[in-house]
This record gives sequence, structure tokens and C-alpha cells, in this order.
Amino acid sequence: MNMLAVAFLAAVAVGGIAYVFLYPLISGERQAEKRRESVARAEPAVRATRGQQRSRRDMVEASLKELEEKTKQQKPSLTVRIAQAGLTWSKRQFILISAAIGFALFIVALTIGPGLVPAIAIGFAGAFGVPRWLLSYLKKRREVKFLDNFPDAVDIIVRGVKAGLPLLDCMKMVATEAPEPIKTEFRVIVDTQAIGMPLGEACNKLYERTPLPEANFFAIVVSIQQKAGGNLSEALGNLSRVLRDRKKMKAKIRAMSQEAKASAGIIGSLPIAVMILVSLTSKDYITLLFTEPLGHLMLAGSAFWMMCGVLVMRKMINFDF
Repeated sequence: MNMLAVAFLAAVAVGGIAYVFLYPLISGERQAEKRRESVARAEPAVRATRGQQRSRRDMVEASLKELEEKTKQQKPSLTVRIAQAGLTWSKRQFILISAAIGFALFIVALTIGPGLVPAIAIGFAGAFGVPRWLLSYLKKRREVKFLDNFPDAVDIIVRGVKAGLPLLDCMKMVATEAPEPIKTEFRVIVDTQAIGMPLGEACNKLYERTPLPEANFFAIVVSIQQKAGGNLSEALGNLSRVLRDRKKMKAKIRAMSQEAKASAGIIGSLPIAVMILVSLTSKDYITLLFTEPLGHLMLAGSAFWMMCGVLVMRKMINFDF
């Protein structure tokens, strides 16, 4: 009966995992999403005018397509990732720091005594994993600070343009008065334009250093205005409104998803909490998992299924907009 129960539970677990990962393929949802993306990326049809001239709308669409192609990157280099994290390290300094972290963790693991092979693995993870995790953490923290102050910076530019100031002078004002990291990014734009680069291309560099949709929106608006002209204050005012609406929507999604995230955290931590409580109350009962080969196999299987469950819950509670 125990074997039948284990087989039944294993079949249910495998069936659930197969349903989660294979249902989009069987139901055709994946193909529908690909078709929608291909339709969204389709090139707009260019209508011929009587005077054989391109209309303003065609020029805007062509500019958007050109900017989108320029901003596409396969994978940012290490130097770009360091700049996105807001650090002033060189590539050589980053490699030396990574090697130092890996060597320090290797020495600590070797001193504690888990063995040479585990110590090498820990040192390898410290050299290649910890520094890159640090870059990712600093990059996300910098992006959060950027989004918190970016709508205010755009409003300053809008008010300056409405008052009659040139766009570059408004950016200089932001580069002087705005908090970090807005201050640094706009100072880079001003310095880049001062050495001869057009203002539109200088704004495009903002998206490379801060890969956010909001920064891309700003670069697109400025580039289109430089190429096609138009009411810049109105365009930037609409952009500021869109940025604030996106910020409100993100906060609303975060608030609505907190219950699901809390439930996922409780469910994910429950097996570990039960194991700790059982080890404190009945140590002999759970010691077999760590002393017997079959217990090691059961722990490995439990860790695998636990990881699958955590990944499925993470996929369910992550919301994009």
C-alpha cells in the first residue's frame, strides 16, 4: 500500500508539472502569443501621398523603428553592466575583486573543513556568482531610484521649455539640481552633446546606461522632436503623465500581488520549517535522512520537487504590464 501511495503521488506530481509546462504548447497559447508579437512588430504600411512626400506620421514611425533597432542589444558587456550598476570600476578591477572574493571564500570553506572539492566549488561560486549578483542588485536599486525621480526631472524640463529656455539649458538645470542618479545621467548627456554628438543620439545613450522603458520613451520623444520638430513641451508633458501613470500602475500591481507573494512564501518555507521543528523535537526520527543512503536520495528528490514548486509559484506571481 505504501508503494502504491508513493507511485500515485509521484504520478500526480509529474502530471501537474507536465500540465503546467505542456498546456501552453498543447492549447496553442504559445503560438497565439508569437503571432500577436509578429503582428505587433510588423512594419507599418507606407501610404503614398499625392505629392509623393512622406507624411509626418510616416516619419515618426520610421524614426521609432530606427531607434528600436539601435537600442536592441544581445547582451550588455561587463563594462556596460558595471556602468549600469553605478560603479566606477574598470573591468580589471572587477576581475581582481571577483578573484579576491572567490579566494577568500575558498580559504574559509577549507578552514571550516567540508573538504577540498566543496571548498573549490564554494570558491568558484564566490568568484563568478557573488560579484555578478552584486552588480544585479546595485543595478536594480539604481533603477528604482531613477524611476522615483525621473518624472520630476521631466516636469522641470517641461516647465523650462514652456518658459522659453532651450532644451539643453533645461537639461543642464536637471544635471545640476536633480538627485542621484538622475543628476549623473543628465550630466553625461550634456557632456556628450558638448563634444559634438547630436542631442537625440546623446539621449539614446541614456537607455544604454539605464535600460528602462521610461528612459527609452524619453530618448524617443527627444529624438523625434529633433528630427521632425513639433511641440516639445506638449510631448514631454504627455510623457511625464505616462511615466506617473506607469508608476501608479506598478504600485497598484505590487499591492494587489502581495497576498499571492505572501502565500507563496509561506508555502515555500513550510517544508523547511517543519524539518527544523521535527529536528528539535524528535531528532532521532529525522536523523535517518542524513545518515542513510535512501535518506539522501529522498532529500535530493524533495529538493528537486521543492525547486520545481518554487519556480512554478514564482511564474504565477510575477506580473508584467
